[in-house]
Amino acid sequence: MSSELLSVFEYLERERGIDRETLCRVVEEALVAAAKKSIRHADDVVVTMDRKTCDIRAVGRFTVVETVRNPGLEIALADARRLRGDATIGMVIEQEVTPRNFGRIAAQTAKQAILQRIRQAERERVFGEYKNRPGDIISGTVRRFERSDVIVDLGRAEAVMPAAERVPTEEYQIGDRIRAYILRVDQNALGPMIILSRAHPDFVRRLFQLEVSEIADNTVEIKGIAREPGFRTKLAVYSHDEKVDPVGACVGLRGLRVKNIVRELSGEKIDIVRWHEDIRVYVANALAPARLARVVADETTRTVTVIVDADQLSLAIGKKGQNARLTSKLTGWRIDIQRQPEDITFEEKVRRAVEKLASIEGIGPERAEALVQAGFLTIEGVLAADTSDLAEVEGFNSEIAEAVHRAAEAAYEKEHGAIES
Repeated sequence: MSSELLSVFEYLERERGIDRETLCRVVEEALVAAAKKSIRHADDVVVTMDRKTCDIRAVGRFTVVETVRNPGLEIALADARRLRGDATIGMVIEQEVTPRNFGRIAAQTAKQAILQRIRQAERERVFGEYKNRPGDIISGTVRRFERSDVIVDLGRAEAVMPAAERVPTEEYQIGDRIRAYILRVDQNALGPMIILSRAHPDFVRRLFQLEVSEIADNTVEIKGIAREPGFRTKLAVYSHDEKVDPVGACVGLRGLRVKNIVRELSGEKIDIVRWHEDIRVYVANALAPARLARVVADETTRTVTVIVDADQLSLAIGKKGQNARLTSKLTGWRIDIQRQPEDITFEEKVRRAVEKLASIEGIGPERAEALVQAGFLTIEGVLAADTSDLAEVEGFNSEIAEAVHRAAEAAYEKEHGAIES
């Protein structure tokens, strides 16, 4: 037994770097439980191992009493004096209780204890290696899937990317090489758990820090970031050096820097915004390329009201409200985008003209639609035209033209008085 343990200890010392004293203590602690199970009349057992030879000795501790009531912890005075001549009542004496088959029990227990200790040492090593690395970007290989979670092999450890931290537009295959952001490192009963993310806004932040040297040396500062993973990110930047253009630094020569990041993010769009201390200017920059007519900020409610022309409204709001939503996240202010009250689109003008003419008794929706399509948008326009011109409107004839003209005259007289002849 001692020779087997000795060879195992020497291997573990050499290959795993676990020192002899640690191994001996682990085995001694494990053998105490085994000794209590295999030794019938010894409850207080101490197991010792020779550090050089690995010889194992189990010693029971007994209290000397007149009458034994608990054989596992007590020994009669007469029996104690056979072991030790000066034994007295109340004295604690030791007696070797190593069983005959203890070598086999010790071998099995030692193997389990050592394996457990190795696993514990591996967990401690992994935790020690990664506990101070949240915020770093790391590379790994997709190893397997557990439901919607992705298990990533980092080489000497495994990490998990939960479903909530995945980018919804990305699909992964076993064996894929991916980069991810270390969100946190948790320690639990099963060992350290390294949590990764590709959806966190700080993943984009760290990519820019790695790609843009001006951000790495703090010449350019990232003031804010808002992200909808897989779709769009807005990044607000500010330069502490007036000679350095923060947006140009992030974009890079011919857009190379930002292209590298977009490629890493599987085509996610990135808007680089110039930060400004004036919230109105900041919002205008963030909503670009939409042209804003007016921007009003309310400090009390932290609301920015943006007035835009009709043709800029959809651009300012963005697809499914994304541009406005990300601007609100980026600035921390509520964004209210409104159209110029007096500004209406051509389609709106047509709709209103049709409604106005259709409301006239004797014209109706169908004739109003035909009149507007022919260019007659108002009552005045209808009255100014000859009936022969009206007769040329699609679907009209001379009789309909006369009827429409009379209806327009009646409506005008009702609204403005008699028409001067």
